Amino acid sequence: MTDPVRLMLVDDQELVRAGFAMVLDSCDDLTVVAQAGDGEQALAELDRTPVDVVLMDVRMPKLDGIEATRRAIAAHPGLRVVVLTTFDLDESVTAAIGAGASGFLLKDVKPDDLIDAVRTVHSGDSVVDPVSTRRLLRATAPLLTVPERPEAAPDAQAALADLTPREREVLELVGQGRSNSEIQAELFVSAATVKTHVGHLLAKTGSRDRVQLVALAFRAGLVA
Repeated sequence: MTDPVRLMLVDDQELVRAGFAMVLDSCDDLTVVAQAGDGEQALAELDRTPVDVVLMDVRMPKLDGIEATRRAIAAHPGLRVVVLTTFDLDESVTAAIGAGASGFLLKDVKPDDLIDAVRTVHSGDSVVDPVSTRRLLRATAPLLTVPERPEAAPDAQAALADLTPREREVLELVGQGRSNSEIQAELFVSAATVKTHVGHLLAKTGSRDRVQLVALAFRAGLVA
């Protein structure tokens, strides 16, 4: 049996942390190993406690979730961060994703969706609240750009030049906010095949993660 995923909860409301901890600790493969009430406490705790995934509130005293996310990922490159917010159009959320977060969730997320999101992020994927994906893209599209490479043109269309027709199809579905399992069902392929396609998309476009793939699909016109 593998070790459980180690989680940190960062929120200035103790009741929110307690509720999330109750949900997450109910799973054998997840364990909350640390909590913090602000960004400064979170960074200090990360220096002394091994953590795999952080659930990070955006609005906090002393040090907000945006800067805390940026510093945490810089100091711990393998760390995965999911930002939490009350508002799906909070501009701070787009900034946090730009700072390196692996996605965002609304605080009223259902327990099962919260658990699935943590597992998804730990596996190396990214999560974006499905209800708000398109509205988020309108705000993040200018922010999340595809890093320029010598062999790639700066515009989004050129970034897709090396993709196969199937990879473009998968990118469009990713851009629509579809999960790997939903893409698998849509295209009638195996889970391993979907993961392979997503991996190729990340490598070919120079995207950091799934969130940037979603932004790229929007900027390239694959998602209206």
